[in-house]
Amino acid sequence: MLSLRCGLRQFPAGAGTRAAASLPLGAEMPKKAGATNKGKSQSKEQERPLPPLGPVTVDPKGCVTIAIHAKPGSKQNAVTDLTTEAVSVAIAAPPSEGEANAELCRYLSKVFELRKSDVVLDKGGKSREKVVKLLASTTPEEILEKLKKQVEKK
Repeated sequence: MLSLRCGLRQFPAGAGTRAAASLPLGAEMPKKAGATNKGKSQSKEQERPLPPLGPVTVDPKGCVTIAIHAKPGSKQNAVTDLTTEAVSVAIAAPPSEGEANAELCRYLSKVFELRKSDVVLDKGGKSREKVVKLLASTTPEEILEKLKKQVEKK
């Protein structure tokens, strides 16, 4: 018979069994002196993520991501604004059947001087608010500099 009261596990002593001490739920037995954690990280320090650089950040896998506010249906492709929330990009393609998304990735690959396959739409396939992931090895600082140059050209 098993009964749970106040978060304590209690197991009745049956024939041929020993009575176990009650532990709070989720509690573990203390470790023996000198015991090692095989296969577990022994480091007490946790890696701190880099501070966000506005719309350009680094994801946990190390890829650079950019928050984009897309403006499809424009006359020409251009980076129109750079705010702390997102990069505004005008796209010269209609927002239908993914044409604007493909054009956005093509245009950003040209701006960042990367291959088209290194610029991938991560989130926001049917929204104006998008997240683009850069698969190539680059830094957020480099990307911000290139975006600032594009805004100044306007």
